[in-house]
Amino acid sequence: MSKLSRTARYYRKNKKAREKRNEYQKEYNKKPSQVKRRVFDNKKNREFGTYGNYDGRDVSHRNGRIVLERASKNRASKSATAGDRRARGKKGKGRKNKGNTGGT
Repeated sequence: MSKLSRTARYYRKNKKAREKRNEYQKEYNKKPSQVKRRVFDNKKNREFGTYGNYDGRDVSHRNGRIVLERASKNRASKSATAGDRRARGKKGKGRKNKGNTGGT
């Protein structure tokens, strides 16, 4: 049996939080932009022959192209979307280290 993620454990323990999240997700998934995205992705999955065959693969949007990759890798991607890149900030000189400061 695989270990549950921290988020999964949280929502299993906190029923009210789980219900609140599910309500939000229900509304979010109804948005026209999300319906359009879901329809497009399902269509591409059918074209690639991977829709509904449980092969563990999914279409992914990489560098303006559509490619097949493992569904788990697609879900775990933190660098594939512009919003994620913007949230992390710029790399290189002038960027403050947000991690361990060595006790100073």
